[in-house]
Amino acid sequence: MRPSCFLRWDLYTYSKAFDNITVASPPPKPPVTVPQPAGDQNNSTDNDNKGISAGVVVAITVPTVMAVLILLVVGFIIFRRRKPYQRAEIESESDISSTDSLVYDFKTIEAATNKFSMSNKLGEGGFGAVYKGKLSNGTEVAVKRLSKKSGQGTREFRNEAVLVSKLQHRNLVRLLGFCLEGEEKILIYEFVPNKSLDFFLFDPVKQSQLDWTLRYKIIGGIARGVLYLHQDSRLTIIHRDLKASNILLDANMNPKISDFGLATIFRMEQTQENTSRIVGTYGYMSPEYAMHGQYSMKSDIYSFGVLVLEIISGKKNSSFYQTDEAHDLVSYAWRLWSNGTPSELVDPAIADSFQRNEVVRCVHIGLLCVQEDPSERPTLSSIVMMLTSNTMTLPVPRQPGLSFQSRIGKDPLDTDQFSTTRSLIGSVDDASITDLYPR
Repeated sequence: MRPSCFLRWDLYTYSKAFDNITVASPPPKPPVTVPQPAGDQNNSTDNDNKGISAGVVVAITVPTVMAVLILLVVGFIIFRRRKPYQRAEIESESDISSTDSLVYDFKTIEAATNKFSMSNKLGEGGFGAVYKGKLSNGTEVAVKRLSKKSGQGTREFRNEAVLVSKLQHRNLVRLLGFCLEGEEKILIYEFVPNKSLDFFLFDPVKQSQLDWTLRYKIIGGIARGVLYLHQDSRLTIIHRDLKASNILLDANMNPKISDFGLATIFRMEQTQENTSRIVGTYGYMSPEYAMHGQYSMKSDIYSFGVLVLEIISGKKNSSFYQTDEAHDLVSYAWRLWSNGTPSELVDPAIADSFQRNEVVRCVHIGLLCVQEDPSERPTLSSIVMMLTSNTMTLPVPRQPGLSFQSRIGKDPLDTDQFSTTRSLIGSVDDASITDLYPR
């Protein structure tokens, strides 16, 4: 580790003109002899050689090791800063290749659905049609065939296939398999006989089949399903498209969250992500997501709050229009709460069967979930406790932020049935225009 140097010298003038001339060097001066203890003369020479060798080794090794460490640190930082969807896509590709047991060939699915006959069609959403099928072993399935013209590409398909295959919860729909052949992208789910929540909730005839006890049970089941996504599963997952049409009902009317095409995986320490691609459904988007592209667990909680108010009222937020200072369901619920009449929000179809204290508590929870400041919205673990404990004191809600639907006015399209691409005339930031991809 000590300093060292190498010195060379000549005792004559050197020139190329004298290349062929040999100049005799003067005899060297006799070395000065310093008395040393016996046996130390050889050791002195060896120590000098070892010192020079050690210096050279250190001079080469230290910079090399430092350079390697710097490269490793830079590479680690770049890897950690990659976007979640990029990591999810890489993970999805490797996971799909290793999940051979989930792969179905197209001919098997075609036979199960009778060549996708109209008689087996259950419905159609933004990304394609859903058919009822029956496999050769007698298992009834729901087959989601993605439209070739839909906005969902290979990334969204892989995202949904891999995510749902890893999730196991009674309030999440179960994926049985998938097919990826040529342009065909197909997901095979367990068959849920009672269709989706909106099929009953917003139908003037069928909504009476959902009494208050059943609606309260559905609210609790959805909360537990989202809690599993956010906290209890192996992955931290943000659904980003919670709405009534994505809540399926099984034979016992238990809710099952479906449609993970827009879901995003968060790192363990990650709490928020920004995006320029706003995807979701009008009326359910949180203000910070719709206007600034910021989404987090609190974005799902906002959507859950809207869903709770819809279940109580039997009215859809995006199609709820009042003339007296209530532009949407959230504003209407807040006005009733402020007036001390939250029970007036209850669907008239169940006016004779609801428990007032449970309704008031659910309205309270719904308003807490749609607070404009994300930090004031409760977590799902707190919400589940609020729903199951009558002694827990709830915070006082403030006036909620306007939903995205009320900011831009009435949307002439049925966004639950069609996926469209649209540019707003203006946004909060006058220097930009936000492209939207509603569902």
